[in-house]
Amino acid sequence: MWTRRLALAAPLLAAPALSRAQQGPRFEPVHRFTTSAARQGVCADGEHVYVVDDRLIVKFAKPGFREVARFESPREGPIIHMNSLSLHEGRLLAAHSNYPEEPMLSSVEIFDAATLRHEGNHSFGLMPGSLTTFEWQGGGPWAVWANYSRVFGRNQRPYGHTHWTHLTRLAPDMRQMAGWSFPADILSRAEPMSISGASWGPGLPGHPGPLLWCTGHDHKEVYALRLPRMGSRLERVATLPIEAEGQAIAWDKAEPDLLWMIIRSRREVVAMRLVGA
Repeated sequence: MWTRRLALAAPLLAAPALSRAQQGPRFEPVHRFTTSAARQGVCADGEHVYVVDDRLIVKFAKPGFREVARFESPREGPIIHMNSLSLHEGRLLAAHSNYPEEPMLSSVEIFDAATLRHEGNHSFGLMPGSLTTFEWQGGGPWAVWANYSRVFGRNQRPYGHTHWTHLTRLAPDMRQMAGWSFPADILSRAEPMSISGASWGPGLPGHPGPLLWCTGHDHKEVYALRLPRMGSRLERVATLPIEAEGQAIAWDKAEPDLLWMIIRSRREVVAMRLVGA
């Protein structure tokens, strides 16, 4: 219902202003700041914001968004392409891949959240997709494995296929426990790219949380998804407009209704609050 309302064209004659409750769930901007690191994604806790580029993580203090620490890997490797960040028990977890090289290789790179010192990793090796999201929820990690219909790299052929993009639930020891595909219309809209961001967050009216909130690569919208009652495809609950043009997102660990995102074209970090839900 919310998706249809948001898609309607504005009427030719001015309509009476809607109350906040009548407007339904929506996002309103709360914080923003710029940094050259805002190219892949962001996450946040009660005191800090962490912004990631391919080989760079920069930590900023709240409030004021003053840089307090950074990690940077040399250009020659072994860190190639960090896609997103999440936080778990004092550690910063980076979803990392060798994108756009083949064969697809992925790992989780583990950092101390206080110092950004690299503490270890878990390598998934060869997988049917490139790891774009890794986040703990409900006692274990969840991972998004992106595939792309766009032609990349030295091999000059599609980097998988967008409709092979999928979500897996993992055990704490990283064994796969279950898996789902994304709604076909969302993947079609993402083509030739894929699902770039995903984070477990609040529910919506009629749909108790947590819901999996996802972004593509190029569109200013976020999708709220739930696990299906039957079958193997995630179900869409709502589509809401946001400022970010895709890329990785994360719900704030201290403020559960605050969604962090980046506007890559402006190298800007933005936090938007979910209201009306």
